[in-house]
Amino acid sequence: MKQENHGHAPYGGQAVIEGVMMRGPKYYAVAVRRAGGEIVVKQESVETIMKRFQWLNKPFLRGTLALIDAMMLGVKALMYSADIAMEDIEQSDPKKANKLKPEKTESDDKKKSKSQSINDITLNASMFVGVALGIGVFMIGPHLLVDLLKKWIQHPIWLNVAEGLVRLTMFVGYIALISLMRDIRRVFQFHGAEHKVINTYEAGLDLTPENFAKFTTIHPRCGTSFILLVLVLSIVVYSFLGWHHAWYLRVGYRLLLLPLLAGMAYEIIRYAGKHRDSKLMPILTVPGELMQRLTTRKPSDDQVEVAYKALQAVLDKENESAVETIT
Repeated sequence: MKQENHGHAPYGGQAVIEGVMMRGPKYYAVAVRRAGGEIVVKQESVETIMKRFQWLNKPFLRGTLALIDAMMLGVKALMYSADIAMEDIEQSDPKKANKLKPEKTESDDKKKSKSQSINDITLNASMFVGVALGIGVFMIGPHLLVDLLKKWIQHPIWLNVAEGLVRLTMFVGYIALISLMRDIRRVFQFHGAEHKVINTYEAGLDLTPENFAKFTTIHPRCGTSFILLVLVLSIVVYSFLGWHHAWYLRVGYRLLLLPLLAGMAYEIIRYAGKHRDSKLMPILTVPGELMQRLTTRKPSDDQVEVAYKALQAVLDKENESAVETIT
């Protein structure tokens, strides 16, 4: 299928459990391969907080809202894929599935309402716990560790630089460590499949296995590049902060500057995605591309097929919406 106008609306996605989520301007789709080989696809409209705060949709301000939107949608897609995986496990063990069945029957409406409420609570709780752990491990941890070096490192600038380098090292080490896990490697393969399909689409080529094979698993708008860029920018920005207050105040200052860092990183990533032939591209993308060598793996043809199904589902919905708008 030949793709038209591929440069006007950026598409992106995320790897999930045994599948891929793809997102367009108005819709997103999650494609997951079940244990039996069937690919199931879920399509829904994209709900963003960016629409509620249009006045913040400005350069260097929109980055934080875009990050929150991506996190919420990502967790939602991940939960859906986890539900599919759990269903497959239960179906493979009938005795366990029977034990999990509720004794009392409920109407479909009640079940749907209860399920939605539970999903909303779980989604919010997952995001809160994830953010809290991230702050504790990658913000507070490196700061307290470097604070122990004050006897040997006197200048505030070097203390802040050391903190940034420790944080960066911890993040890269964490990714390298989890990449050794079999299940994580499979997720990274689906991540690579997502990039291959998106690269093919953005090149304006037919979405075929032959064309998918031509492209790399690296993409300039990858979330991995975004995170790494935030960490690198933090080394520069935080180096101008002092080291004279209590540790919790210093950490507080850093947290307050995170939206600024996210905004800067977001604009750089946007630029990189739109200007791949720019002379600045090597400077902007090389660190992220190196990091993606860890977070992506060469996918199998079956995994690329799942990514294709997700993108095609989104394109179909976007095209239907466009036709309805015209008519």
